[in-house]
Amino acid sequence: QVQLVASGGGLVQPGGSLRLSCAAAGFAFSNYCIYWVRQAPEKGLEWVSRISTGGGATAYADSVKGRFTISRDNAKNTLSLQMNNLKSEDTAVYYCGKDRRSGYCSGNYDTWGQGTQVTVSS
Repeated sequence: QVQLVASGGGLVQPGGSLRLSCAAAGFAFSNYCIYWVRQAPEKGLEWVSRISTGGGATAYADSVKGRFTISRDNAKNTLSLQMNNLKSEDTAVYYCGKDRRSGYCSGNYDTWGQGTQVTVSS
């Protein structure tokens, strides 16, 4: 059974930083492209970032480029998202997602778990 458990969210002031983590289980983590996605209040899911199977290729939404950094540790089956210079518009529930296909980033993914809430407010 696939498990992707996100943690590390919280309340932070604008300009602050947070580091999110995602613990994976139930599948061959190192074989899959992994995503961070978010959902702001009353909005749909928004893709934030993705990282290739080996971690050598990353991509970011324009809204977070230069502020967020995605990484993974395949030995520990974990994914991270370092978020710096946070803005109010980053407020959302953040989820980690797994690509539907193994081996490469297809752009099609599924999320699991309840996510972690990030609130950016003064």
